[in-house]
Amino acid sequence: MLACPGGEAMPGGGPPADLSFLRPESQPTTSDETVVAGGTVVLKCQVEDPDDSSLQWSNPAQQTLYFGEKRALRDNRIQLERSTPNELTISISDVVLSDEGEYTCSIFTMPVRTAKALVTVLGIPQKPQIFGHEQPIDEEKIARLTCRSSGSKPAAQLRWKKGNKELKAEGTEVVEDPNGKTFTVSSRVEFRVTKEDNDAEVTCTVDHESLQNSERSTTQKLQVHYKPTAKIEPHPLYPREGEKLQLQCDGQGNPVPQEFLWEKEGSDAPLQLSSDSILIFPFLNKSDSGTYVCTATSSMGSVVAKYNLDVSDLPQLPTPHVHSTPAPPPGPSQPISHASSMATASSFTPAPVQDASPVPSTSSTYHAVIGGVVAVIVFLLLSLLIVLGHYLIRHKGTYLTHEAKGSDDAPDADTAIINAEGGQAGGDDKKEYFI
Repeated sequence: MLACPGGEAMPGGGPPADLSFLRPESQPTTSDETVVAGGTVVLKCQVEDPDDSSLQWSNPAQQTLYFGEKRALRDNRIQLERSTPNELTISISDVVLSDEGEYTCSIFTMPVRTAKALVTVLGIPQKPQIFGHEQPIDEEKIARLTCRSSGSKPAAQLRWKKGNKELKAEGTEVVEDPNGKTFTVSSRVEFRVTKEDNDAEVTCTVDHESLQNSERSTTQKLQVHYKPTAKIEPHPLYPREGEKLQLQCDGQGNPVPQEFLWEKEGSDAPLQLSSDSILIFPFLNKSDSGTYVCTATSSMGSVVAKYNLDVSDLPQLPTPHVHSTPAPPPGPSQPISHASSMATASSFTPAPVQDASPVPSTSSTYHAVIGGVVAVIVFLLLSLLIVLGHYLIRHKGTYLTHEAKGSDDAPDADTAIINAEGGQAGGDDKKEYFI
């Protein structure tokens, strides 16, 4: 008699069977773990009823790591964290990709019970690299860039940006690395460039769970070649007859213009052809009046700028003209000569000459200052004389003389003195006035 579950005897006789292996409290439990390569993973095995047996951890190659609290494998990366009848916890530091696999926790009852723990090791992707930017790109051409990152597990994701704008990838390729565990991811992007894209920053960023909310990215600057532009600037800004004048052909572009051709409209021979962008007039005269043309040349092409010079004995103000749009006429306070410059190859419309008030020269200015100083001095002197005369009028006075009455009629000096002494006491005082 065989025993039925629950310990009841089955027909056929014999003692009840031992069904302790069916008790769930004797079954060990574990959990799967994910760790980044180079990190530390902790493996915990627990059992409710150890049944006087010890717990054991073994690696995917079925090598025993720990049996109870006893180390079985000489690997200093593996350490015992906790050992009790109900728990065995170990840790593995400096995890590498080869540590990935199923680890087994066993309890040696009858029969032996086991539990599996899957350890997943994440491969950290390398910093991405951008290819295709090594050479400058001509404007209006298509830029083709590739971003690549190796060492990720699982395969990483790549994304693009130009400045703050997202770029859509044209395609992504994933290739397994030679180690058979990690992957290399490549992403391609294409877009048409303009002159505004010169020095623009293109960024490739890799996203992966091993980066733990951080990101790895690479940024490269684009170099875009575009046609030059030019404009002519006079120095000084208001040239006059007899002065020195420099016309500078300011060329911009990538690459910067390296050759400048100066010509005067109506003249057969060029004035200057060199890498110097400045045309110098040591001493301006009226025969220098005319339209001057600067042709700036780079490897991307040429551009023409013009300047209209009208030499007179008065300062000049430049009047720019671009294409066919007329420039605003000068006001009544502007000088009569004009200079115009343009940074395109289109024709120029001469600015109409308007009447203007003459601007005083430097010598005239000095004369005016001296005349003013003299006028101030004369005014101060006249004011001083008027004040002094007024003061003298207001402060007139009197004084007494000691001439006695009767002294005027004396026949000689002695008699006059006697008369004066005798009549001094009773005579009236004579008064004499002065102004």
